Amino acid sequence: MPPGTAAHDARDDGRARVTGLLAIGFLIAASLAIGVYGVRAARTTPDFLVASRRVGSGWNAMAIAGEYVSAASVLGLAGLLLKDGIGTMWYAVGFTAGYVAVAALVAGPMRRSGAFTVPDFAEYRLASTSVRRLCGLVVLVIMWLYLVPQFKGAGVVLQLVSGTPYWVGVVLAGLVVSGSIAMGGMRSATYVQAFHYLVKLAFIAVPAVFLVVRAGADTRARALEPVTVPDGWSRPLLDIGDAGYPLLSTWSVLLATTLGAVGLPHVVMRFHTSASARAARRVAVMVIALLGVFYLFPVVYGLFGRVLTPHLVHQGATDTVAVVLPGEVAPGTLGSLLTALVAAGAFAAFLSTSSGLLLALAGGLSHDLFGSGLSRLRLAVAAGAFVAVLLSLPAAHVDINVMVGWAFAVAASTFCPLLVLGIWWPRLTLPGAVCGLVVGGVSATGAALASVAGTYASGLLTVLLAQPAAWTVPLAFATMVGVSLRWGSPPEGATRAVLRLHAP
Repeated sequence: MPPGTAAHDARDDGRARVTGLLAIGFLIAASLAIGVYGVRAARTTPDFLVASRRVGSGWNAMAIAGEYVSAASVLGLAGLLLKDGIGTMWYAVGFTAGYVAVAALVAGPMRRSGAFTVPDFAEYRLASTSVRRLCGLVVLVIMWLYLVPQFKGAGVVLQLVSGTPYWVGVVLAGLVVSGSIAMGGMRSATYVQAFHYLVKLAFIAVPAVFLVVRAGADTRARALEPVTVPDGWSRPLLDIGDAGYPLLSTWSVLLATTLGAVGLPHVVMRFHTSASARAARRVAVMVIALLGVFYLFPVVYGLFGRVLTPHLVHQGATDTVAVVLPGEVAPGTLGSLLTALVAAGAFAAFLSTSSGLLLALAGGLSHDLFGSGLSRLRLAVAAGAFVAVLLSLPAAHVDINVMVGWAFAVAASTFCPLLVLGIWWPRLTLPGAVCGLVVGGVSATGAALASVAGTYASGLLTVLLAQPAAWTVPLAFATMVGVSLRWGSPPEGATRAVLRLHAP
């Protein structure tokens, strides 16, 4: 039947859906099989949370890159690039630069602390169970803010490639991730996430290279032209919602993404799986290289999307550009295959990131709040996934990168000051840490909620609420330092504890 007819188009759509479902099905089956393989090693709490600190540097680096390259990286970054312009590439800069800060400030000392989680470290450093419980609550806020866009991405991709309702992908992702993590813990997560990084890199890179070659010289030239499609696309700085403060917006995004990586609980937990502090720093450096390679490719989808799929901006579906583009460039069997590859790569991003997030969430619920034990940890995984699924169902129309940005802003405003000051400043006191955590957490979370609640006439206020890190991070640091200097005294043994963090 001739191309362009209704029957031919229907056949292409059917082929694309079958191919996409097969690719995602294979990925899910492989992920579950690898997760089951790790069950034999999860017999104690250290096995479950940190794989008994025996994960090799190469596996660990690929696993960290696998869980860090999330829906925000695979779909959200290309979608924001299409929607808001080239300035959104500052997100990729901040995501990668975050690991420079991690390697320089926290990786080695956190490994030497002997803690399993951030609340563990807080109790060790400040000698208080109350601050441990407060940190456990902050873990829940950050992890749920980060989990929602992952499950949202899974629902969007499965809906796009198969026509199933949005909620089916959300529920399926929750079941697969919670099942694999509840069985095998950190060791299962490590193997699954390392596998997912390779899948994501190959399945995103191969179609991207094909797009560059197949699109033709004219399309490549148009993609690189400094034109405004849509208006303002070529601005080098991020301007949130055309609020008129691009420099402030860009600075706030960089502050949130860079310092947020320092405070993300699932990132910090990963370094406790290394055999030594030196190995932890080596892992952080390797992750920077792996992320640098990956972030070359979302740019391709954003650049070509503004030429080939500008209609996605008006439809409010910019997060789908990476999945839609291959079919636009190569209709037919080849386009269906490439679409399936991108869809499977995106699904791998949701699964791997969700695995690390759920593990940290389970640690916050069980290990830090309600008592440890393998049975409670596994129950916490299921409970955390259930809440995340419920929160994801009404979030279908919120940009993925926006939600991830909120998680980074909360992490940068709470755990980043706690870890940096706790590691490098012996005079940090319990009242200072508690006040800083409360002020940073309430201000960053409140700003995010206020940003969703309505629109504001003031462009400055819009930016300060949508990207609050520019003021919430300095506020949290200042609160911790000021209160520590004014009230209380460092806990007994604080100097010795700090020395232990830095001693070879």
